[in-house]
Amino acid sequence: AHVAVTCSADAVIPAWAYMLVGSKLQGVAQTVHFGTLESMEDVLYQEAIASMDREAYREGRVMVRGCGKDVPTSAYLYLTQRLQPVVKSLMFGEACSSVPVYKAPREAIR
Repeated sequence: AHVAVTCSADAVIPAWAYMLVGSKLQGVAQTVHFGTLESMEDVLYQEAIASMDREAYREGRVMVRGCGKDVPTSAYLYLTQRLQPVVKSLMFGEACSSVPVYKAPREAIR
């Protein structure tokens, strides 16, 4: 499990208190993140996208399906930056109603 540690109250909490929480979660949590659940989710998506093998998409036409999924908006930005250098085209939506995001000029694919 991934754990987000934060304090929602306007309180002064010493740094060592967070160190104690992190120490207790060692070996129990897969990762411990300081911040909100949303910021932790953002980091996890960014790491997953950074580690994906983009060679599988080289010179491909990629459709990113986002309808109905609870994916942070930032993940779409990270995915675009990761895939744009290698794909022929990048679109968002469904086949019947897609939004063209990027189309590579012939010499742009590296």
